[in-house]
Amino acid sequence: MTAVIGEICYWLINMSIVASFMGLIVMLLRKIRFIPRRVSVFLWIIPFLRMTVPVGLNSPYSLMSLVSRFTTRTVTVYQPSDDIAFSFSNSIRAAESYSPITYKVNILGTVFSVAGMIWTVVSLALLIALTIIYVSTKNAVADSRLLESNIFFSDKVDSPAVYGIIRPKIIIPGSYKDMELKYIIRHEKTHIKRLDNLWRIIGFITASIHWFNPLSWVFLKAFLNDLELACDEMAVSGYDKEERKEYARTLLSCSGSKSLLVSAFGGAKVRTRIENVLSYKKMTAFSALGFALLVVVIIFTLITNAG
Repeated sequence: MTAVIGEICYWLINMSIVASFMGLIVMLLRKIRFIPRRVSVFLWIIPFLRMTVPVGLNSPYSLMSLVSRFTTRTVTVYQPSDDIAFSFSNSIRAAESYSPITYKVNILGTVFSVAGMIWTVVSLALLIALTIIYVSTKNAVADSRLLESNIFFSDKVDSPAVYGIIRPKIIIPGSYKDMELKYIIRHEKTHIKRLDNLWRIIGFITASIHWFNPLSWVFLKAFLNDLELACDEMAVSGYDKEERKEYARTLLSCSGSKSLLVSAFGGAKVRTRIENVLSYKKMTAFSALGFALLVVVIIFTLITNAG
């Protein structure tokens, strides 16, 4: 059993190394200002797949084909034809053979077995903690007061937010009852439409699995920020300039939520969000198609293995 966990740990570390490299590229790409955040947020699919899917399609057009000349190699696991092959990315290269792994130095088997046990314990602890936080967060607003439809008031929250995934509720602080709620509700309904609470939890689970990699937490924070920016852009897509200004003013008046697993209206990087809202530009059908093609090409280039 420990040997199997050691092998899982070996491939997981390999996946994390490659995901770190791809995630850093995504961090750079998201800085390109002409790409809207509602587009660039999809680039986070790349490090997510690299962290969760061990096998990738080989391609001569993969960035890994260039990288493999210097460091990373691939281990083919399935090749149905001469033109199609699937492989593991192997950055550590500490084994003589694979399936099962035979290490170049015997002590490495013990090292990866011990590391695998530590990884398992910490990952399970983090996943249990996330489950407890999620359940307690939902229970904390169980006695909220109905406003309309799925919108509730509660004195136990400090910022408007969406709670839950399957039957999400918009919870608004009781102190906000005399405020203009139009923009707040629009934002939170956009979160529900985009399934942002689901993506948040998937992000936290992925980071918990790769807890040993500091960059996984850096990527998670950047991803959550991009979710908010993308949600803002979608929420104001039908607004004119004056309405976007009012939306920005509402952002300023809302505090950030202290809960990790909810999509809140106010809070993190409010200045950046306001600047993004005020500089919002509608996409034409042509530009939307161009951005979609760009994202598809980038994703294909970065999630495929060396061919």
